[in-house]
Amino acid sequence: MRVKDTLNLGKTKFKMRGNLPVKEVERQKAWEENDLYQQRQKLNEGKPSFVLHDGPPYANGDIHMGHAMNKISKDIIVRFKSMAGFRAPFVPGWDTHGLPIEQQLKKEGYDRKKMGINEFRRLCHEYALKQVERQKEEFKRLGISAEWDNPYLTLQPEFEAAQIRAFGAMAEQGLIYRGKKPVFWSWSSESALAEAEVEYHDVTSPSAFYAEKVIDGKGVLDNDNTYMVVWTTTPWTIPGSEGIVVSPDFNYSVVKPAGDDRQFVVATEMLNKVTDMFGWDDYETVKVVTGKDLEYIVAQHPLDESRELLTMLGDYVTLDAGTGLVHTAPGFGEDDFRVGKQYGLDIFVPVDDKGYMTEEAGPDFAGVFYEDANQIALDKLKEAGLLLHYMPYEHSYPFDWRTKKPIIFRATPQWFASVDKIKEPILEALKDVKFHPEWGNRRLANMIKGRGDWVISRQRVWGVPLPIFYAEDGTAIITPETIEHVANLFAEHGSDIWFEKDAKDLLPAGFTSEHSPNGEFTKENDIMDVWFDSGTSHQGVLAQRDYLTYPADLNLEGSDQYRGWFNSSLITSVAVSNHAPYKEIISQGFTLDGNGHKMSKSLGNTIAPEDVIKQMGAEIVRLWVTSVDTSADVRVSMESFKKVSDMYKKIRNTMRYLLANTSDFDAKTNAIDFADLEAADQYMLVRLNQFIETATDLYDHYNFLELNKRLMSFISNDLSAFYLDFAKDVVYIDSTDGHKRRSMQTVMYAIAVALTKLMTPILPHTTEEIWTFLNEPEEFVQLAEMPKVNHFADEAMILSKWDQFLELRVNVLKALEEARDAKLIGKSSEAALTLYVSDETKALLDSLHTDLATILMVSELTIAPIADASDDSERFDDNLAVLVARATGEVCERCRLVRKDIAADPDYPTLCASCAHIVRSEFPETATEGFEE
Repeated sequence: MRVKDTLNLGKTKFKMRGNLPVKEVERQKAWEENDLYQQRQKLNEGKPSFVLHDGPPYANGDIHMGHAMNKISKDIIVRFKSMAGFRAPFVPGWDTHGLPIEQQLKKEGYDRKKMGINEFRRLCHEYALKQVERQKEEFKRLGISAEWDNPYLTLQPEFEAAQIRAFGAMAEQGLIYRGKKPVFWSWSSESALAEAEVEYHDVTSPSAFYAEKVIDGKGVLDNDNTYMVVWTTTPWTIPGSEGIVVSPDFNYSVVKPAGDDRQFVVATEMLNKVTDMFGWDDYETVKVVTGKDLEYIVAQHPLDESRELLTMLGDYVTLDAGTGLVHTAPGFGEDDFRVGKQYGLDIFVPVDDKGYMTEEAGPDFAGVFYEDANQIALDKLKEAGLLLHYMPYEHSYPFDWRTKKPIIFRATPQWFASVDKIKEPILEALKDVKFHPEWGNRRLANMIKGRGDWVISRQRVWGVPLPIFYAEDGTAIITPETIEHVANLFAEHGSDIWFEKDAKDLLPAGFTSEHSPNGEFTKENDIMDVWFDSGTSHQGVLAQRDYLTYPADLNLEGSDQYRGWFNSSLITSVAVSNHAPYKEIISQGFTLDGNGHKMSKSLGNTIAPEDVIKQMGAEIVRLWVTSVDTSADVRVSMESFKKVSDMYKKIRNTMRYLLANTSDFDAKTNAIDFADLEAADQYMLVRLNQFIETATDLYDHYNFLELNKRLMSFISNDLSAFYLDFAKDVVYIDSTDGHKRRSMQTVMYAIAVALTKLMTPILPHTTEEIWTFLNEPEEFVQLAEMPKVNHFADEAMILSKWDQFLELRVNVLKALEEARDAKLIGKSSEAALTLYVSDETKALLDSLHTDLATILMVSELTIAPIADASDDSERFDDNLAVLVARATGEVCERCRLVRKDIAADPDYPTLCASCAHIVRSEFPETATEGFEE
């Protein structure tokens, strides 16, 4: 036997390296085989409910880092709630309808227009299901615990039926109507778009200033030679022009440039700017009139002499740019449409679904793509002598968020959901919702306030059809009877039946209408906006599954969902149920590359979750989520994951140390009561419970970043830099069953168990591995409960005393470090330490009732009055001076401390008296046999 063999050196099979990419897969397989998700649900039966409603990702392509951040955040919350006294089921969902799937099939060679609708929809259905399975496996690989065998999909018949009923409830309240007004029109998708499907980019457009001749000045302007100077950034819309809008509050000058027989009308405030632009160095102001004076004046259309333009008043005219007179085409703009309707103008839309000008635009424009029509319009204005100036104009312009192509405003017959009618109830419902961050409430409220009516019809085929019939005279039929009948058909057959059957076969048996005397009916062919699909998930999921709750306790999504899912589901929920669909909202930022740029495959700057998982493991991605501020945009780089990997190693090695040094500890037989613990162990147990309380509170407030900081601080500062630093001098050295050792093991084991449970929502693969080395009743840590906060007698006093001591310890460690630097000592165990202290500090040290030399890790410790402090001691304040000297004596071969009682027991000539006593009692044979070299 060697001396080393008499030490209680910790042993464990918990490896230093986790080999996560391999071991995580094995562990996930065990979870699935043991059906851990359902086991946890069964354990939580009867407990208060907490429902986090999953916003459905789109079923197309592999998941990206934003998906990972989102789902892991949800998983952390749900796992914590499940272990903290709540029944917290989590039903994952997918958005499975819409244009991207149609586009994918087009890329694969399928032409929707050359196929039957039903065949194309079947292909879309199959593609969507494949994508769901693909993403499901990727989410599961991240360690997400969920009801994977029963997710919700927006293509499921029961979901579609609930969506139809929600539509019907809104129609019954008069919130659904058909109208013709400008909508966001995507020529690249050949469909109307909702606000949430639009993104803005800076573009440069041809800005044109041109003249329109007055033909009826109403006695205010001359008819023969006066021209209104209008401005547009979309010359291609001039064929659709029906009028001119001026502000009633501005003054307008009629000016005559030198050398020109014509007079021009321009806003007075813009006169200096435009005369410079037009090169009118010398001009005469003929008269000044108000905008109100110009109302109803008629001008001639600049491209078609047979058409007239009406001058109207509008409150949206500004003097930021232009002339104060705005070209107005009611078929191509929201403001234009509104003022045009007010003045009874025609809604003229000479452009088709694909963005090509129609014959109505005139022979020069017919068949021309709208962007190419800009130049034709400019050329025609120039030819007519009406183009006064044109120049490039940079401004923000809407794009289709899927095709990344610019869109146009185009008046088309569409179905709308009225938002205006229920704005007040929506804003009132928002007052009951809690937001993280708090500014989210204001942001969503402002979006609702500024939102127009919602265009819900789409000219596509892959989606839920609008359940609307038409009578012989064109009257739309949406009744409770027809809605319920269609909903029942969809619940049984899915929405495909709408496209498989004629209208008469989709109506209730014997249905009649006064608007169809011959009993003939047709049906709507448009589908619903996909935001209506996901926006009614509160009906299709929460209200439909009896183990969920409506409203949900929490929704968590990216900040883009303020104009997306948060928005659409709020509108439909208030319309249907008169309350918000959620009690709390968490919004997160976007994931960017390391330089703060948007990730894009075309730029080659993406980092997929799979890339990190293959190299480092899913645990690193999960831990990373807690290490960043997800409320703002988050930069992602492999370097950041490497840093998190180092953090993980620190956690793993600390847990390994705890496991190794409690491997011979049985909590049932070896544990020490709090009152009998050594003083330092009492302190650490109190600190542990402080941390449990803090961690629980941070979980409750979804503050994972602060939780990460506190966890790493507890591990690094409380454990590694303090408690576990001197622990080896106790757990290695003391007798196996000695009180000091068992006292420390009691606390070490409590720390190991508590940390394992607390880290499970974040690092479930690792904590399940740790759990196999702990002697706890549950087979899996996921089936355990979160640690409860315990309070102890005099804990406030214990904390106060030890906090004061730890402040003193900082100065002592500084003095020891300086002694090492001066080569006075090597290790701190070679030091003889004298602390010169005040009476107050002496009382503090005495009250700790502990072996301070062990805690300070020195061989000798002397406490003396501060008045006796020698000149060569280091003075820190009025309460402390420190003198470091080299300890005298010999080094004990076993405890490695410098002792003066080496060989006090002649049978153990290289051991100190304390070590000799321990070895003699635990290994008596060594007294006669001695030790191997």
